[in-house]
Amino acid sequence: MDLVAVDIGGTHARFALASGAGGTITLEEPVTLHTEDHASFQTAWEDFRHRMGGTLPRNVAIAIAGPVQGEVIRFTNNPWIIRPALVREKLDVDNYVLVNDFEAVAHAVARAPEDQFLHLAGPEGPLPTSGTLSVLGPGTGLGVAHLYRDGSGHTHVQATEGGHADFAPLDAIEDTLVARLRKRHRRVSVERVVSGPGIVDIYATLAAMEGRALAEQDDVTIWTAGMEHRDSLAEAAIDRFCLSLGAVAGDAALWQGASGVVIAGGLGYRLRDHLPRSGFAERFRAKGRFESLMAALPVKLITHPQPGLFGAAAAFLQRHGDLS
Repeated sequence: MDLVAVDIGGTHARFALASGAGGTITLEEPVTLHTEDHASFQTAWEDFRHRMGGTLPRNVAIAIAGPVQGEVIRFTNNPWIIRPALVREKLDVDNYVLVNDFEAVAHAVARAPEDQFLHLAGPEGPLPTSGTLSVLGPGTGLGVAHLYRDGSGHTHVQATEGGHADFAPLDAIEDTLVARLRKRHRRVSVERVVSGPGIVDIYATLAAMEGRALAEQDDVTIWTAGMEHRDSLAEAAIDRFCLSLGAVAGDAALWQGASGVVIAGGLGYRLRDHLPRSGFAERFRAKGRFESLMAALPVKLITHPQPGLFGAAAAFLQRHGDLS
């Protein structure tokens, strides 16, 4: 194997050995470690190295949930830090790449074969091979990136902070939801609603509208109850979430001049059966006089099981070339 791909989030750090040549990337079975079980990224790296028999390739690609600029990189939801200037020394590697986690996902979108995309809305057929693709996905927050393909094989990927744009309510229920959120937040960003934790406020808003007195529940409980059809109000909250995700995906396409849109992220994947049956596509198209334009855009969901690891490896290969 020629490369270690790493995808670090708030709760988990995933590692996989990878190889890449001729435009093809191969990942070995990933190893998932809990960030809370390790004092630092270096000690987690050493744990993975021990599991792999004591030696690792001297190349590493690291996808990080958060910005990757500056002399010290801090994680959004765990206490680890990375000092880029010390990566070679601390990990004993020759080459490395650090990318934002959703930048890595966009690299995965650029490289993944067509059979790893599920059609959600718009015209059937493959994603366009030229132009801009908007990539977004709900998780702990809302990741947003885009990539541009010039049609001759060159791809440019750009991470963004689009999840922190203002949320625009589109009906009376969303007006009520925003009013609830504004009691705690001076401004209501998109990811306050379109993220895994956002389901809590959606659920509470629907309960209040029906005059229900409900015990406080966490997002995992609500998602699970709705997905398993054990709570009709949780199912309604998931339907409402899909509406909002569709609206935001359409906004991203307008912002970025997209010729196609890809939904990603673990939560997006969990919703793969629900999204095509929800109001997602209708809300995606509902952009006033641009409705016909929106209806002509293909919208897909990437089904690759490890897009963060795959995309981190792809980012490394774009920068350093094949590792044959």
